[in-house]
Amino acid sequence: MVDHETYQSPLTWRYGSAEMRRVWSEAHRRRLLRRVWIALAHAQARAGLVTAEQVADLEAHRDEIDFERAAQLEAEIHHDLVAELRTFAEQCPLGGPILHAGATSQDILDNADALRLRAALELVRERLTDLLAALAGRIEETAGLACMAFTHLQPAEPTTVGYRFAQYGQDLLLDLENVDRLRVSLRGKGFKGAAGTSASYAQLLAGTQWAPADVERWAMERLGLEAWPVATQVYPRKQDWQVLVGLAGIAQSLNRFAFDLRVLQSPPIGEWSEPFGRSQVGSSAMPFKRNPINAENICSLARYVAALPAVAWGNAAESLLERTLDDSANRRLILADAFLAVDEMLGRAARLVRGLVIHRPALARNLATYGVFAATERLLMELVKAGADRQAMHEVIREHSLAAWEALQQGLANPLHDRLLADGRITAHLPAGRVTALLDASAYVGDAPQRAQAAAQEIRRRLAALST
Repeated sequence: MVDHETYQSPLTWRYGSAEMRRVWSEAHRRRLLRRVWIALAHAQARAGLVTAEQVADLEAHRDEIDFERAAQLEAEIHHDLVAELRTFAEQCPLGGPILHAGATSQDILDNADALRLRAALELVRERLTDLLAALAGRIEETAGLACMAFTHLQPAEPTTVGYRFAQYGQDLLLDLENVDRLRVSLRGKGFKGAAGTSASYAQLLAGTQWAPADVERWAMERLGLEAWPVATQVYPRKQDWQVLVGLAGIAQSLNRFAFDLRVLQSPPIGEWSEPFGRSQVGSSAMPFKRNPINAENICSLARYVAALPAVAWGNAAESLLERTLDDSANRRLILADAFLAVDEMLGRAARLVRGLVIHRPALARNLATYGVFAATERLLMELVKAGADRQAMHEVIREHSLAAWEALQQGLANPLHDRLLADGRITAHLPAGRVTALLDASAYVGDAPQRAQAAAQEIRRRLAALST
């Protein structure tokens, strides 16, 4: 259908997995349309409107997708669903005449879309669980590995690498819960006709003992979907919006992780870095560059996914009366784009987590440089416990800290430890050895290691529950 002389989306070949691209492929969409038509025919056969031979004929030709014939028909009639319908009908001499009886286009399209959304969410769920498993391993590995924490992008108090990983894991667990809620709540339109009233089906069933709701229930059971109890010509477009908000939530979590990685890879901090291949090129102009290209890719795609719920919001809010068609064109883009972009981000994030390089010398360097500032809080508490005036000691430490910051800004080593140790107002209350021990910030991480380990255990518990 396309070649390299015509536009292709980067999602066609560059971003997203082969599995996710298959879900959103045109061939898969057309197979789903035929599956929906056949489910309706099966239900109508139970009601006596269709013969078993007609249904068998439809089943026999269900996979004979003919893009060329459908394109010819669409060029004539300018309706892609009817073009596919007629293509299918031409292939089925017995079943073709009863195809689509009572249906409107969205009876077929919206049920097929619901099936695609569910399959795509199941793939997202797989990617999420893989990423969470990788995170659990890194949390356990680094639960007690001390590093500087940063608030306002300024050195704060120490934390641990594992505790930082645990923050990402906690966010992604919320995303996984949301994906599961979306999966189980997804519904198709059902079979309700042009305005959602089932009038056409009622007309077909007149004189039988069957109601339109019976046919709808049988057809939807065959599809493995529930139907919305009420609908217009389409299923509620709020469903699309909810799905895209869920995907944007995953993008939000991944953006946070990837942005942190970019900050921590910057040479002034230098604590983390992406894996970098032996032959990898960082820049066409600067041979020395080792850019965080995967993290930047995640942030770029996340920004795009974050914008898509606004389009779905408009589709839901502006689906006037029983429906307008101004959602149709953009839905061909936003649903597939959001899933493929999130699929790509999740795959990259899992590879990053597993391959992430943690530079322990840089962790120690930053702790030595900045940790002593944070440790002065602990020193102050011990001075007070030893009988010192809290306000007086606060001022002493503040004066020395400001002088130490000035030295750092001039490119000198941090003199705070030595200045505090040399101040008799401090050593009058605590011995020098005790002051030195208190100013070692590497152990000033509170219960972060225990909380990180607990977070890893919770992730593993939740993943184990999903597999049972």
